[in-house]
Amino acid sequence: MTSRTILITGANRGIGLELVEQFSADGWVVLACCRSPDDADALRALGKQYPTLELHALDVTDYDQMKALSAELCARSIDILLSNAGIYGPRGSGFGEVDPVQWREVLEVNSIAPLMLVQAFVEQVAASQQKLVAVVSSKMGSIADNGSGGSYIYRSSKTMVNQVVKSLSIDLAARGISAISLHPGWVRTDMGGANAEIGTDECASGLKAILQSAGPAQSGQFIEFNGDPIPW
Repeated sequence: MTSRTILITGANRGIGLELVEQFSADGWVVLACCRSPDDADALRALGKQYPTLELHALDVTDYDQMKALSAELCARSIDILLSNAGIYGPRGSGFGEVDPVQWREVLEVNSIAPLMLVQAFVEQVAASQQKLVAVVSSKMGSIADNGSGGSYIYRSSKTMVNQVVKSLSIDLAARGISAISLHPGWVRTDMGGANAEIGTDECASGLKAILQSAGPAQSGQFIEFNGDPIPW
């Protein structure tokens, strides 16, 4: 058993929910954050099962609420700060179809909120043993991997957050904090769809293995759920 702590956003469904269960089963203290815990039935059921699981309300784009939660948890150390919450945005976002209002909404959740999360909780991470910041990104944000074009909104949001992570890996190194981007694979979730390649259990198991072992040697890297490096 371990007393290490992980904070996970977007913890009420999909990959986030599976990560909550797997880390809780391993004895971690899990700070599971979502917009409305009272309506998150599956997450609440896990809360009854695992005594080390704590549920917290957090809309990742409500920065006042984020600061308030940080103040509430000011005395806690957080070994892994995992920014998992994300949205895809409109499916029709090819050339000539991009709505700037919808684009800004996706950038807010996928690109801006992860940095605000780190800024809000950096002291708790710095006080921990592992000192890891991680963001669930996507291979669709890799410029080198883009061979099909399109998907302007989602692609650009993940490219943007990858740059955020790269800068964090440099700016926070002096405090011993590592920062990594993660590609979860094509996962059968509400976002990934029923025809995706892998289930949430396989995805979360791979991500958990990376998260538990990541440190300074991996900082600044973009890593697939199976451990393979991804070009920026």
